[in-house]
Amino acid sequence: MLEFNLEVDASGLLCPLPLLRLKKALMEMNSGEVVKVVATDPAAYLDFGVYVDQTGHQIIHFVKQANTQIFYIKKN
Repeated sequence: MLEFNLEVDASGLLCPLPLLRLKKALMEMNSGEVVKVVATDPAAYLDFGVYVDQTGHQIIHFVKQANTQIFYIKKN
């Protein structure tokens, strides 16, 4: 299990809400901290991937379990 500083449950939310929740969480965090995001929206992987590429944050771990995706994202 990876260590994280904050958890965001975006289960049941559709685009763009999971991304907006991620962005809000990252704004409250310090550089180097990790946020865990749980999402059920199949588009979350694409949305988060584009977002971290554009902002310099990093997906350090990704797990797909049935209809749930779990992201560990490190703030730059």
